Amino acid sequence: MRLIVAMKPPCDEAVIRSLDVQAPCGAEARLWILAATILGSSMAFIDSTVVNVALPAIQSSFHATVVDVQWVVESYGIFLGALILVGGSLGDLFGRRRIFVVGVVIFATASVVCGVASNIHQLIFARSVQGLGAALLVPGSLSIISASFDEQHRGKAIGTWSGFTAITTAAGPVLGGWLVQHASWRWAFLINVPLAAVVITISLWRIPESRSTIRAHVDWTGALVCGLGLGGLVYGLIESVSLGWIHPLVCGSLILSAACLAAFAFVEARSPAPMVPLTLFASRAFSGANLLTLFLYAAVGIFFFLFPLNLIQVQGYSATAAGAGMLPLILIMFLLSRWSGGLVARYGPRLPLVTGPLIAALGFVLFAVPAVGGSYWETFFPAVVVLGLGMAIAVAPLTTVVMNSADQDHVGAASGINNAVARIAGVLAIAVLGIVMVNAFGARLDSELAHFSLAPGILHDIQADKIKLAGLQIPASLDPGTRVGIKEAVGAAFLFGFRVIVLICAGLAVASAAVAWLLIPSGKDERLIQRRPGSSLT
Repeated sequence: MRLIVAMKPPCDEAVIRSLDVQAPCGAEARLWILAATILGSSMAFIDSTVVNVALPAIQSSFHATVVDVQWVVESYGIFLGALILVGGSLGDLFGRRRIFVVGVVIFATASVVCGVASNIHQLIFARSVQGLGAALLVPGSLSIISASFDEQHRGKAIGTWSGFTAITTAAGPVLGGWLVQHASWRWAFLINVPLAAVVITISLWRIPESRSTIRAHVDWTGALVCGLGLGGLVYGLIESVSLGWIHPLVCGSLILSAACLAAFAFVEARSPAPMVPLTLFASRAFSGANLLTLFLYAAVGIFFFLFPLNLIQVQGYSATAAGAGMLPLILIMFLLSRWSGGLVARYGPRLPLVTGPLIAALGFVLFAVPAVGGSYWETFFPAVVVLGLGMAIAVAPLTTVVMNSADQDHVGAASGINNAVARIAGVLAIAVLGIVMVNAFGARLDSELAHFSLAPGILHDIQADKIKLAGLQIPASLDPGTRVGIKEAVGAAFLFGFRVIVLICAGLAVASAAVAWLLIPSGKDERLIQRRPGSSLT
């Protein structure tokens, strides 16, 4: 249920609109192309939603810490976020169908390894490979649609693709929860195999090959520097919880990250075909839209990492019920997407991009209200509806701003960058705010345990397991009454940390609204592009 991917990042549809038609196809072929690209995209979307619902079961199965659980999510996100722009370039260079199929094969193979993993480290490695496959698969599916549909049919194709992927995204958590509850968390990954077989068959049988008519270049240096910088930063932040800030691996990875991220701008400025053209940031609207995306999707990313843990491990929901818990949010976004897309034409981009995040902030605050227990409809449902409304108001106008803030030659790069920013925001938020969650949980648990007369050895064992959060194992040697009391203390400590995080999420949403107020144009007829001498933008 990790909405950084479950709720498709902004500008997916913009990627389709931004490219030129090169291999227009007939009516029959269009149906097959849509079927393959929808199923292919849905593999990545479903997998991302299913994984978070499966995290409590994975943690229990491997007796994993929250750091291990973070890596199950982060290893996928790092590779996808760092390489998704390169994936689109590879399709232009070597053939869009070919790269798309390669991505599906890699993703499916990694899914099998995830499903049969015998320890948490194998699972983390396989998730990394899944991220690599998704970095080829996701942009490949979008570029195939763009290359295959002319202007007359492209709008309908985008609507069909968006609608069906929204449906599969909504069904993903429920299906994943049912599989976790009634079969095994392993089937949450193995379900990708038959889907991949169908996608590969249709692709090789019905999708025509296409590639860019202009000699494409792949920014390997930029991708390497970006990947090392992002990976080093996430590694240092996550591992600092268990190793400490002064550990050589933590210090070294953070130093490497700082050096690589500083070098990234230098590399991109001198690359003949940069994956991130720096001239795009000459547009104030484009810079503002991406900063807004960073804040808002950071809040969404950490929230949907922790919320399933709260529902399953603390509130006592089944995996199926937890998966269904966010279904109203996804449905609200789907049903209101067309309406929210028209807000820019009526009110200009600033108003919805201020209002939407502020409503989302209220939704996050409402998630801090419920205690343990109570009906879903009285506790979490109002918060889900408010958060869904806020995100629905913001996402479509955000895509419009990004598309309109670059000239036609840079629209594809602009939409791809914003898409990548949304994914990377979630990766960074889980790494950074995961530290906050662990520390808040540990501090509150220590306070709660002070009320129990525990032997020093027992107390030490419980405190040493704090890194597992609500998955903490209570010593079996304790009497039943004490075990129940400590379990309630663990739940109270997790709830305290969760409330701290959702209030931070609310702050991030407010910050994104402030960015919109300061940087996004207000008038509905105002040009979004801010011209600057020497800029390639118009």
